[in-house]
Formats: sequence, C-alpha cells, structure tokens
Amino acid sequence: MATMSRFFQLACVVAALTMLHARGGHAAGQAADEVGSALTLQDYTLEQLSDIVVTSIARQPGRLSSAPASVYVISAADIARSGAATLPEVLRLAPNLQVALASTQEYAVSARGFSSQLANKLLVLVDGRSVYSPLFSGVFWEALDVVLADVERIEVIGGPGGTIWGTNAVNGVINIITRSAAATQGSLVVAHGGPRYAGGAVRHGKRLANGAHVRVYGKRDEASAAPFEGMGGRGGGVGRRQAGFRLDWEGAGQALQVSGDMHAGALRQNREPRTAFSGANLVARFDTRLAGDTALRLQAWVDEERRTQRGVGRHGLDMADLEAQLATQLGRHALTWGGGYRHARDHFEDGPVLQFVPTGRRLRWANLFVQDEVALTPALRATAGLRLEHNDYTGMETLPNLRLAWDHAPGAMLWAAASRTVRAPARFDRDLRLADVADAAAPATPGSARYLVAGGPDMASETARVLELGYRAQPRGALSYAATLFYSDYARLRTLEPQPGGAVFRNLGHGRARGLELWGSWQPMRGWRLFAGAVWQDIATGVAPSSTDASARLGLAPNDPRSYWQLRSSHELAAGLAADLMLRRVARLPQPALPGYHELDTRIAWQARPGLELAVSGHNLLHARHPEFGAADMRQLAERSVFASVTLRF
Repeated sequence: MATMSRFFQLACVVAALTMLHARGGHAAGQAADEVGSALTLQDYTLEQLSDIVVTSIARQPGRLSSAPASVYVISAADIARSGAATLPEVLRLAPNLQVALASTQEYAVSARGFSSQLANKLLVLVDGRSVYSPLFSGVFWEALDVVLADVERIEVIGGPGGTIWGTNAVNGVINIITRSAAATQGSLVVAHGGPRYAGGAVRHGKRLANGAHVRVYGKRDEASAAPFEGMGGRGGGVGRRQAGFRLDWEGAGQALQVSGDMHAGALRQNREPRTAFSGANLVARFDTRLAGDTALRLQAWVDEERRTQRGVGRHGLDMADLEAQLATQLGRHALTWGGGYRHARDHFEDGPVLQFVPTGRRLRWANLFVQDEVALTPALRATAGLRLEHNDYTGMETLPNLRLAWDHAPGAMLWAAASRTVRAPARFDRDLRLADVADAAAPATPGSARYLVAGGPDMASETARVLELGYRAQPRGALSYAATLFYSDYARLRTLEPQPGGAVFRNLGHGRARGLELWGSWQPMRGWRLFAGAVWQDIATGVAPSSTDASARLGLAPNDPRSYWQLRSSHELAAGLAADLMLRRVARLPQPALPGYHELDTRIAWQARPGLELAVSGHNLLHARHPEFGAADMRQLAERSVFASVTLRF
C-alpha cells in the first residue's frame, strides 16, 4: 500500500506539471456531451462501423475495413446494450473468443484453442499497458476491471500479434481502450443489483481552464459464489473496489495522457482458501508531430500487484515499462519502428505446498521492432514486420510476419498472412516447486526430490507458425461480414514429465490448430440489427515418443470445444425502449468431459428521461445452472441471474 501511495503522489505531480505547462486556448477539441445521451442503433450505421479506427494491428490508426487481420471490435454501444456487469462477460460479445466461467469471477478466456484457467497464449492490454502476469504468462481475470461505461472499444485480434506486441501474443490480442477524459465530461452514476450481483460506479469529468480535461472515478462490486457441481450451498464470493483518474491535454500538435488506477479485493470460496489481491498502476503517454509526416509516441507505465492466498503463499510483482515509437510516411511506405524496455521484480513468499526457487527474480525484457506497409498498386498492399525481443530465460527471440491485402472490389478485401510467434517461459515453467503434502514440513529445495511438480531448468519458448486467409466485405449498406481460415503449427509445447521423486516441465509437445472464424451483421430496418458469429476449430496435440506427459491429470492440459457460435438481436422497440437478445452455443469439451450447452442473455432498457436509463438484464436464462469449464469434482456452475441497473448522467 505504501508503494500505491507513492504511485499516486507521482500521478499528482505529473498532473500538476501538465496543468502548469499547458497553454490556455488549446482545447482538447469538442467533448462528447453525455448529458441526456443514449446509445441507440441510430447512432451507428454499418458504414460508420466499418470505418471504426483500430490501432492494435499496426500500432497506429487505421480503418477496420482495411485491416489485414481477423479483428473484431466490441463498441461502447455493444457494451452498454449487453447488460454485462464484468469485463469477461463483455468479452463474450467477441465471436472469436471462447469465454468460460471456471469459478466465482475466475474465467478461462482463449482464442483459437488452448483454453485453461492458466491460459498463456493470449495477450491482454489496457490502453497499451500489458496486464499479463510473468508468474504464468496469463491474466488474473478477477483482478482486472474498468468502468465499462468509460470503455471506447475493445479490439480483439484472432491470431498472432507478436511482431507488434511481443511474446505471448500467440493466439490473439485483447486491447481494451478507454475513452479520453474529453469524451467523459459531466457526472455519471451507475448502480446494479440482483440476487447474485450488486455494485456501482461514480465518475466525474471536468474541463480545466488551460484546456486539459480530467476525470476521476470510484467503483465497487460484490458477487456471491457459484455452487460447486453436486454440492449444496454456496458460501463466499468476491468483493472488489477500485478508484482512479485520467487526464488528457492537446495543443499545438502535441497530446499528453496520464492515468492511474488502484484496486483491492478478496476472493472467497467454500472449498478453497481466501485469496486477497490488490494493485495500482500509473500510465503516461506523450504524442507529438515531428518534421514532415513523422509522429513520435513515448509511453511509460509502472504497475504493482499483490496476491495472497491463505495456506498457499504470497505473490508480489512490481513492473516498469518504457517504450518509444516513430511512425512516418515515405512515399508509398507507411513505416513504424521503435523499441522498449521492461523491468520486473517478482517475489513469492512460499507456502507449505506452492513454492518457487528462487523465491525472487528480477526479470528484464528488451525489444526492437519495425513494420512497413507498402502500396504495391492502388489495390494491393504488402506489410512486412520483424521484432527482436530479448528475455532472461531464452535470450533473443525473432518474431516476423508478412501480410498481403487486395481490395479487389469496392467494400471488399481479400488478405493473407504468415507469422511466427513464441510464448516465452514464465516463472511457473522454470521455478515452480509443488511440494508433496506429506513433506510440507520440509519444503523442497533445489535438487531435492520432495516435490510433486517442478519447473524445468531447460524450458524453452513454445513456438507457433501461423498461416491465415481472410475475406471482409460490405456488399450493401445494410450487410457486412468477415471470414478467416487459419492454420497454426505449434512446436516445443509444455509437457509434464514424471521422473523419480516428482515431475518436471519440458518441451516435448507439439500440436496444430485449424479452423474458420466467421461473423456478419445485417440491419434489415432502421432500429433493428442482427448479428451472427461462429468458430469451428480442430485442435490436436501430441508428444514426442520419449514423453509420458501427465499434464491432463493436473488440469494443465487445454480443453477446447469443436465449435461455438452466437446470435444477437438489438432492437429499438419504441422511442426510448430497447431490447437486446443473445443466444449462444458452446459444443462439448473433451477432457475433462463436459456437455455442450445453449444459453440466452437478454436486456430491456427504458430511457425514462434524458440522462436517466433503467434496465433489467437476464443471463443464462435457459438453465437454472450449468457447468462451463473444469473437472467434475472442482468446477462451479454458471447460474441463471436477473438484475436491474440504473444509469444517471448529469
């Protein structure tokens, strides 16, 4: 907590300097007036949606309709109309993501397979800040939160993003982009409640005399625990509180953004020890125009995370990141290049079973990247990129990619891509020691045989070579669709190899994934939009002849459905009255075996008066409860839930 206080003292200093040096009269532009506004279908035509600007493909703005990648954008309107109360539930809107509830507020989120609670092939960012944990190369979803009303969009990329974003962007990238302070002026109060969920958020935005805009917010949420399959009662739950700010200033071809958040919460379950988590972060970004068409971006962030699980251990992580990027136009070439450095101090206070050797590490990552998009002809574009990234475990990694895009007709584009990406080892892979309960009084030490599972000292990076072929079109103003075929070849996948005295992680696995991602949107009439999305995938893994892999017995093996799909309807029933439905289907999971299921989510919202919206949302309405992920004796059940919400803007 002392470190959190230092973070926010630094934030106040940066904000004060910004206000002192910002020159009056350079306003950040017209702020979007939220007072009395409602997100309606009439606000977004399909033509406007196809012109959405995305930044996650090339690290600079580009139109979604011309992006040579499998990218889906969850808009602010989609989020508002979904009725979702948590970020993972919002991610269900992306047709190229598989989201499964594993336990109370703990999710398995994946793209293109390899789903597990310790999924490690999906990179997640918030405003460009990586939120993955170097402890296991994944995300603690219960500890990640934002004010959903302040999210501008979520860009979800299916497929590798390593050239742009680095290691761990193997199967996809989720970039959560929040709105500028200039677009969130005035006050907002959101409250929701029901039998299982209760919470709310308050936010206030203001324009300063020197042209800068600032907002501050606070939020709190509580959710009761889902029951375990085959057991009565529930007990426990999760509680979370968070506060933060954002400041934006623009003037004379320059822009500065400073934001910070701090959070604390606890996860309580009736069959597991209490887990407490907390953290804070501070992000600063500066953009300026140089001579010619060159743009410079400097970004720095610091992040602190703490996690304590009673009877298991205590984890602490402090990270700092510095990055520079230049983008310029040289004739037919759009060139982006830059580099960055990240430093982390990771420490684990061992418990009687879960241990790390050594208990603490200082980790460093350094990278250089370049990407060039060249117009070969007016209708044909090629993109070539390369990233060199160094980490402490495996040294230098090379992440290249090549993309071609052909605008063969107005509103239609065919694209293809070839990429190589890696998943670098985490502390879980190298330093883990899972002690035998019988020997808990005598903790494992390096070289000791008293452990069940140990990290492999020779664990190398997992690699993937990926081929993609995609098509995106909008043949009519009321219809748009996109399709992507993909093939991924994986090498050096992590396996768990039994040996005398325990089992050790090694790289004796291999695999391949192939499939089709397809989605489309149709607006048959004004005020009514239909959406459909589906993924068909075939994930196959194997091991070397010398392997006796035991990953499945410990629940570390991936578990993926052959298909999943969704249908959505958004309808303006009358002036100020809107209804949204989402029907989704997930096929069965093979191991551990879990039956497939259908579910229905719905929301009805009434704009009682300008600035006041009342809504009722229902989730999982087709079944009282159903399992979505995990072994039969460990998994919790997703339940039918109904809750009401009130949104007030003034």
